Amino acid sequence: MNPRIAFVAAPVLTFTYGVIRILDGLDGSRGPGLAWTTGHLAFIGALVFFAMTFHEIRRLAGRGRLATGLVAAGYIGITTLIAQFTIDLVVGFRSADHAAMDVLFDQVQSVPGVQQVVYGFGPLLFFVAQIGLVLQLAIQRRVKAWMPVLVIADVLVPFVEKDLMPLGAACLLISFLALARVSRASRPAGGRHRVDESAVPAAA
Repeated sequence: MNPRIAFVAAPVLTFTYGVIRILDGLDGSRGPGLAWTTGHLAFIGALVFFAMTFHEIRRLAGRGRLATGLVAAGYIGITTLIAQFTIDLVVGFRSADHAAMDVLFDQVQSVPGVQQVVYGFGPLLFFVAQIGLVLQLAIQRRVKAWMPVLVIADVLVPFVEKDLMPLGAACLLISFLALARVSRASRPAGGRHRVDESAVPAAA
């Protein structure tokens, strides 16, 4: 798949999840139901595309040890987030109402290690990798300095207020569109010659 598609799909699907999450909570509770299921599937899809963006950013950064380590951490974070959202989906399917969901969540999260890994430390690696990779590109002057600022905003916004997630995803889309242009400029033109990645200008 064209990696530039991933740079668009990841923030768009994150935005979709954020909007559906808001709509799902208009009645005072979230899940179970169609909105809960659809929103979670959208974010799992976003995570798959994020994995593709990490792979491409590592290429843009030169495939060094730091970039490789950050991508590895990011993949671990993505795996734990997919596990978390899969648990949410299963709980939603097995519950008749929100109260029943709470009971099942308590049972799952009481399993040793699940709370710490799947809901705690693991997902943080995804956000650390996301910021670290874009910061590395900025330090290498492959992207403009404002790009990490938007990525950091996307990461921090949900910690401040989860209902602002669509706003954060919009910031991420702006930065990822610029990354998509850098990705395209760094690849062979027409398959006949290879562009010197060190000469790729920072995104405007």
